[in-house]
Amino acid sequence: MSSNPTITLRFSQAVVQAAQRLGVALPDTALGKLDPGQDRVPLAAQDAIWQNICAASHDPLIGLRLGLEIQVGHLDSAGLMLMSCDTLGDAVDTLLEYFPIISEGSHFDTRLERGGLRLRYVPGYNTALEVRAEAVLGCLVHLSRWITGERFNPASVQLRHAQRDNASRYASLLGCPVQFDCEDYSLLLSDADLSIPLIQANAAMREHLRKVADEMLASLTEQSLAAQVEALIRAHPHWGKERVAEQLGISGRHLNRRLANEASSFKLLRDAALYQMAEQRLRTDQRLADIAEALGFSDESAFAKAFRRWAGESPARFRERI
Repeated sequence: MSSNPTITLRFSQAVVQAAQRLGVALPDTALGKLDPGQDRVPLAAQDAIWQNICAASHDPLIGLRLGLEIQVGHLDSAGLMLMSCDTLGDAVDTLLEYFPIISEGSHFDTRLERGGLRLRYVPGYNTALEVRAEAVLGCLVHLSRWITGERFNPASVQLRHAQRDNASRYASLLGCPVQFDCEDYSLLLSDADLSIPLIQANAAMREHLRKVADEMLASLTEQSLAAQVEALIRAHPHWGKERVAEQLGISGRHLNRRLANEASSFKLLRDAALYQMAEQRLRTDQRLADIAEALGFSDESAFAKAFRRWAGESPARFRERI
């Protein structure tokens, strides 16, 4: 994750325009956060926009309603590529890989469970968290229905927070059951859902858009040393700072200075990456000793100590809760 994450300008504009269509009067100062001369908007500017939306609307479900207004074209090349995939399962794989084009910092991941594949959204922000997470899941449900010609309907949507309004209103807006106070923000896709063909599948367009999207991802990586460091940590959890710096062609001291300029540090990035990887592995039946070894810890005890520092609970306790 970049230490200075950004959002595509097109998506930020879509959020503002959707809010205005829903009758939310935003101050000029909020609109001034979007510089049409820039392709991307800093996350801090997006935070300010959402703060203004929440302050200007008395509807507790404004985020959900706003998400249902977002269209595929608002997601730039990543959205068009999603639309051109062959099946909904292919679109999920594409979303996992190219979501940073739409929004850095947050991400999607998946896990297999009884009943199908759970698509999980992990926010990378704290400002207006509940409202924005509902907007993202609302957008995901709406666009998934649209690209499948209304054939897709999630078995359920899960929210990590308590309900913000009557549960029946959630179900009415999303058209499916909604569960609250869950472990994650997610929705469940059945095996049959993953095989649903998309109405605008286009292999030639998809390959063209993939080249464009790959260039955009590379550009984002070049702009952020932190993103490069995190990718190396994920690929090689055993590597320390000096080995990562060597791979990047710089010294460990130079790496520290450059990360400090991005308001980050090697320790911060390594802890965040290993914590996320640990959570993912703990959701499987993998032995703790094997997880510790895979993540570069000397033994199970060292891993448990680090996880307790990250999560405030032991790995065993985490597993009991999920």
